[in-house]
Amino acid sequence: MKNLQELLVHQIKDLYSAEKQLLEAMPKMEAAANASKLKQAFGNHYKETKEQLDILQSICDDMNINPGNKKCKAMAGLVKEGEHMVKAKADPDVKDAGLIAAAQRIEHYEISGYGTARQYAEALKLKDVESRLKKILEQEQKCDTNLNKLAIDSINKKAMH
Repeated sequence: MKNLQELLVHQIKDLYSAEKQLLEAMPKMEAAANASKLKQAFGNHYKETKEQLDILQSICDDMNINPGNKKCKAMAGLVKEGEHMVKAKADPDVKDAGLIAAAQRIEHYEISGYGTARQYAEALKLKDVESRLKKILEQEQKCDTNLNKLAIDSINKKAMH
């Protein structure tokens, strides 16, 4: 990579791979969840993730980027950790708390990635790309906030008993 433009392309490919991996993992997390509100949160974010992948594809199309088969190793690790929780033999409420923890690790990774890519696009004066990345970033932040609220308001309390 010779410049910020090439680094942005690298970041977009990485985020594309991350979203593809997450799209495969989310139905397993939803199925493993016990609380109906958690199942609903995972289901809603699955739909958003599909939309985010479409947005990333449109960015790739507009920038002549082939997202290729690059695999985001960080997301692969985060998904693997989440799968351990999906398969864990645990009290359903404790498992829900663990699933939220795994999901929030994923959200924090995505927030970091989208925040960085958005800043690169802004610096490169790619207003349309920056705007689309900002939209995804805001969705990821909202998801993280909702998961946190769910954990604090009910799931963690149930897991204590």
